[in-house]
Amino acid sequence: MKIALAQINTTIGHISKNLEKMDRSVRHAMEQSADLVVFPELAVTGYPPMDLLDRPEFVRAAWDVLNQWVSELPSKHPDILIGAPVTRPAERGRGLWNAAVCVQDHQITTIHPKTLLPTYDVFDEDRWFEPLHRSPEIAEVGDVQVGVTICEDIWLDEPAEEGRRYRQDPVNAVVVAGAQVIINLSASPYTVGKHQTRVDLLRELAARHQRPIVYLNAVGGNDELIFDGRSLVVDANGHVRIEAPAFEEALITVDLDHLESLPIIQQTEEPEPHDVVIDALTLGIRDYFAKVGLRHAVIGLSGGIDSAVTAALAVRALGAEHVVGLAMPSEFSSQHSVDDAVTLANNLGITCHKVPIQKILYALRDTLGPLLGDKPWGVTDENLQARIRGQLLMAWSNRHGHLVLSTGNKSEIAVGYCTLYGDMCGGLSVLSDLPKISVYQIANALNASEELIPQSTIDKPPSAELRPDQRDDQSLPDYAVLDPILELYIEQRMEPTEIIEKGHPADIVWRITQLVDRAEYKRRQMPVGLRVTGKAFGSGRRMPIAQQWTEYRTEN
Repeated sequence: MKIALAQINTTIGHISKNLEKMDRSVRHAMEQSADLVVFPELAVTGYPPMDLLDRPEFVRAAWDVLNQWVSELPSKHPDILIGAPVTRPAERGRGLWNAAVCVQDHQITTIHPKTLLPTYDVFDEDRWFEPLHRSPEIAEVGDVQVGVTICEDIWLDEPAEEGRRYRQDPVNAVVVAGAQVIINLSASPYTVGKHQTRVDLLRELAARHQRPIVYLNAVGGNDELIFDGRSLVVDANGHVRIEAPAFEEALITVDLDHLESLPIIQQTEEPEPHDVVIDALTLGIRDYFAKVGLRHAVIGLSGGIDSAVTAALAVRALGAEHVVGLAMPSEFSSQHSVDDAVTLANNLGITCHKVPIQKILYALRDTLGPLLGDKPWGVTDENLQARIRGQLLMAWSNRHGHLVLSTGNKSEIAVGYCTLYGDMCGGLSVLSDLPKISVYQIANALNASEELIPQSTIDKPPSAELRPDQRDDQSLPDYAVLDPILELYIEQRMEPTEIIEKGHPADIVWRITQLVDRAEYKRRQMPVGLRVTGKAFGSGRRMPIAQQWTEYRTEN
């Protein structure tokens, strides 16, 4: 049996466009004499459609347009497996299945609902879908018995701390039902290191059940989530024989009858290169703009590392002609920072406008003086500068239709070292899931072939430059100390006492974890951020704002 893996980039809610992509894939697969074409999870609607699924007209349109497309397929089309929401014929439980539908001879012949519905991290599928409660149905493609699973159905053996505590084994169920090959339709988001986890999982499953596994993943950016593709075919002995490219669409045809003749793709245990994260963020930016219907970005260029990396990624995603920088110096901005911003713009080939904010700052001080009183320079005055810059960026955005890219990194956002309605304003936060140390690593990777980001930007001590001779390490621990603590607290979800037991200074741990907790109200108001780690700020980390959990702070 020849299977075509259609790794496509869908747009949530653009049902007709999604099906147009599928139609092209089917016709291409026909040219390659494929017997079966496989598409990703919920490909008809795009993943995740979230509360669009609560709208009956949306679900009805997805089903009607899908059926219309099926009826208009070319004659003698290959069989098709495609992900779609399907209305359940039952009175109790939720009204939808997250399903794969099998299309044969211009009609939908079988429906294969998902069994395991994830409800951890960014996933909340039990909110909309009902799981499969009966034994699975096998799809017959020619004389081959195909066991159909969907995304989470293959992840049952992963650690319980991820939220997976399943009593059912969908893979074993399809094997018992007679499956000769297992197919998994997925929409599995990218995080650093996840691809190797997928490979290990699929290899183990294939070897355990002595069945080849075809794993078809989505690709593209949808809001905070980035899907990396990298679809796989693993033979019955657990060897990877096919791997689709990362972060791009592809259609790959493989003959399962001759799978053993293909070379084994060796997997490395080495950490992913920073180029992979760059590719992920580039795709996330590009798709966010395309799918909300925008083409141009505007960025505040401070001469610092965060705005420089954000601008470089934006150019990579959108093209230099679609990116504008605003350099907005105050009396505290060093000349070398202004020069670095201009040099960066020249290196990237983007337009940069210099807009000094001193006069605006003086006017605000005069206006606010009677209200705030005559006090020494402080945080209020520092934040005024950040908010002036935010106002200027938003004014440019309103006038020219450019989306403001927020430049804050994960370390600063975690501890609240950022200004609401200032540097936090914007429509997309590119670096919000990158710790400060990672930002420097990405900067060096971007400079690998040519110097895009000025070396002086990379070398100088980080500073917000909102007061004389300001440096980040005057307000925060050194990032080499801060970032590991944040990683343990946020991503590993360790308690402060556990972090201290690992050798981190107790006074710093208590201070940093309290700062993280107190900054939740800020993060709730920040733009959508692109997710690349195992625990990002956003839908995957839901903490209350008005809360008084203090038990673990008994040292005070």
